Amino acid sequence: MGNPINLAGRMPQAGEKAPDFTLTAQDLSDIKLSDFAGHRLVLNIFPSLDTDVCAASVRHFNTMVSELPDTKVLCVSMDLPFAASRFCTVNGIKNVQTASGFRSDFGKTYGVEMTDGPLRGLYARALVVIDRDGTVLGTSLCDEITNEPDYGFARELLA
Repeated sequence: MGNPINLAGRMPQAGEKAPDFTLTAQDLSDIKLSDFAGHRLVLNIFPSLDTDVCAASVRHFNTMVSELPDTKVLCVSMDLPFAASRFCTVNGIKNVQTASGFRSDFGKTYGVEMTDGPLRGLYARALVVIDRDGTVLGTSLCDEITNEPDYGFARELLA
């Protein structure tokens, strides 16, 4: 809402290898970057599915990914896997995967953990687009948490 927020860590940059991560799936299994080897990957990172903007981004990517060949979308937040499962069931989300960072250092590793403000401890809204070989194609950090991510940015990198 116009107030600057500090983030822990540093976002990976285009041309760098994406840092490995371990997140938690809806069934409580581990999700790792290596699970997506050979596919292009969009990390749709956001604070919580319980907000309208975050929910809209998941719904948007759920539709958009069908237009992006050989691409997976991983929607990453601090929401517990049970909440993500309920959200996906209620909203008919079937084309993207959700992942929880609740027992991970993902936020610091990817430079998206908010360290102050009312949402401290949650993730900033960001996109990280990763190529088939694990190289970061580009990143986009929303300058305002209430804005949806730049879908066109991801689409252009994956064209």
